Amino acid sequence: MHARRLRRETLTTTRAKRSAPHSVYDELAERIAELGRQAHHRGWVLGTSGNFSAVVSRDPLRLAITASGVDKGRLGPAQVLEIDGEGRAVRGGGRPSAETSLHLAIVRARGAGAVLHTHSPWSTLLSDAHAGAGGLAIEGYEMLKGLDGVATHEHREWLPIVENTQDWSAGAAGVEAVLRQRPDAHGLLIRRHGLYTWGRDFDEAVRHLEVLEFLLEVVGRSGEKGDASWRA
Repeated sequence: MHARRLRRETLTTTRAKRSAPHSVYDELAERIAELGRQAHHRGWVLGTSGNFSAVVSRDPLRLAITASGVDKGRLGPAQVLEIDGEGRAVRGGGRPSAETSLHLAIVRARGAGAVLHTHSPWSTLLSDAHAGAGGLAIEGYEMLKGLDGVATHEHREWLPIVENTQDWSAGAAGVEAVLRQRPDAHGLLIRRHGLYTWGRDFDEAVRHLEVLEFLLEVVGRSGEKGDASWRA
């Protein structure tokens, strides 16, 4: 009788655990891990490159962010940390991304709900080719309408280009200033490094990533100059 009751209690506990709702952090960690694997498959985050984050809460500020030095092709939820507004890990193992300060700066400057960073070949090449102009202009493509607030292919998207650094704790302030100067930008390029984009929530950020990576490849393959004459 006691054994039967114990089995029933164990079964009830197991079912409760299975049906317990995930926290916001748990859900975002799973989505970030899935995105990492997909982005790796598409050649956007090879090796251990790239990093992704999403806002868990605003007050206090908490982000779910990929740990440093992990293979995105095998990324799992356990390799996604939770950090506070100072970039300190408050949940999970490993070290936060070396570019954590940049993620926090973009969240603050844009009110972003998610920040995504890739190292695709086209973003890397174009960020170097157009660095002298201070940015890359993309215009005339139907795919631009996938960006938030863009209703026509005649839109001109300006992607600022900033120099790379090994110290983003110092460099993040400069990026934040650039973004405040360009409130219409949906992304930015780091020279010889890659693309950063964001969105109000995770879904929008992923859409922006797909749209901008597509456009960068089209511009790169077409050999367009990305004229910057209109930017002022």
